[in-house]
Amino acid sequence: MKLNSICKFAVVAVLVTATAGCSSWDSMSRRQKSTVTGAGIGGVAGAVITGGGVLGTVGGAAIGGIIGDQVGKH
Repeated sequence: MKLNSICKFAVVAVLVTATAGCSSWDSMSRRQKSTVTGAGIGGVAGAVITGGGVLGTVGGAAIGGIIGDQVGKH
């Protein structure tokens, strides 16, 4: 496997594990759920766009979390 493929797989695995670890999902508000979902989607998108780059993944997660937070307001 190429290093690039391993990085992408690792990013997806970490995000899936983090999402699965949200054991308090039922007690979260709609806005909090939207923020977590946005961060997860943004992180994956950032990783794909930058080819598994750490800054792209973190930046995508941050931007996705902000967008999810704003969407969850309504």
